[in-house]
Amino acid sequence: MPKTELELMLSGYGLMTANIYYRMPDFESLLQSFAWQEYDVAPDFPRLIKFLDFWDRTLDGAIHSVQFSHRQLIAPGDWKMTDGEFLIN
Repeated sequence: MPKTELELMLSGYGLMTANIYYRMPDFESLLQSFAWQEYDVAPDFPRLIKFLDFWDRTLDGAIHSVQFSHRQLIAPGDWKMTDGEFLIN
C-alpha cells in the first residue's frame, strides 16, 4: 500500500520541485520547460534521479538543464505532545 503524504513527510521526505529545461527534437534552438513536483529525500534525491533517467531513456527531448528546490515540511522537532484538549460548544 502506498504511503500517504503525511507518512512520507514523517519519514524524512520533503517536497521537491524541479524545472526541467529540454530541447525540442524538431527545433533544437528552442528550450521548453517542464515543472515536476514529488516528495523526495535530500541530499540524494532518488526519485528525481529515477525520473531523469526515465526521461533520458524514453523521451526524445534532450535535457538542457534542471533547477530544483527542496523543502522539508515537517522536521522531527515540529511535533509536540499535548496534555489536554479544549472543546468549544
